[in-house]
Amino acid sequence: MRDASEALIVIDVQNDFCPGGALAVAEGDAVVPRINALMLEFATIVLTQDWHPVTHSSFAINHPGAEPFSLTSMPYGPQVLWPTHCVIGTTGAAFHPDLRSDPAQMILRKGFRPRIDSYSAFFENDRTTATGLEGYLKSRGVKAVTLVGLATDYCVAFSAMDAARLGFAVTVLEDACRAIDLNGSLAAARQQMQAAGVELT
Repeated sequence: MRDASEALIVIDVQNDFCPGGALAVAEGDAVVPRINALMLEFATIVLTQDWHPVTHSSFAINHPGAEPFSLTSMPYGPQVLWPTHCVIGTTGAAFHPDLRSDPAQMILRKGFRPRIDSYSAFFENDRTTATGLEGYLKSRGVKAVTLVGLATDYCVAFSAMDAARLGFAVTVLEDACRAIDLNGSLAAARQQMQAAGVELT
């Protein structure tokens, strides 16, 4: 077991992000065995879920004439318009069936506010509306976090950079993550994470 001050944060290993899902990440399901094994090493484990209402403003279908993966402007900045995914209560929003969820002490759902997206496990995309994860981890005495899951260049990267900004020591295990890599987003995310002090291993 690792020290009790270390936590594992498993980002969005959900059916819609795995092969066959509405917003599938290539080989997204390949991370599951590695993550399940990692859970044996940590005393504190958090799972996150994308959890969107069908009317969510980040869905292209809710912007007449907009194509999935196009960009629009929101009050909080640029926003990718996504295919409809991880809709509250659907099979697509459920965890991958092979992912162990029983070891987790906390399941954090994000992106449920219709007018703002939430890539990070710590803040919504306005970078100020907190999810409560920081307080939970600090109340558990956590000082270091290891991030795994989907997708490297979006929800994992945003979570990692926010964790570093909040003072946690942050590691991203790249072999337990997979990326969307939209127009070079993976290379950009890796560079941004390293600049923020995130350790990529």
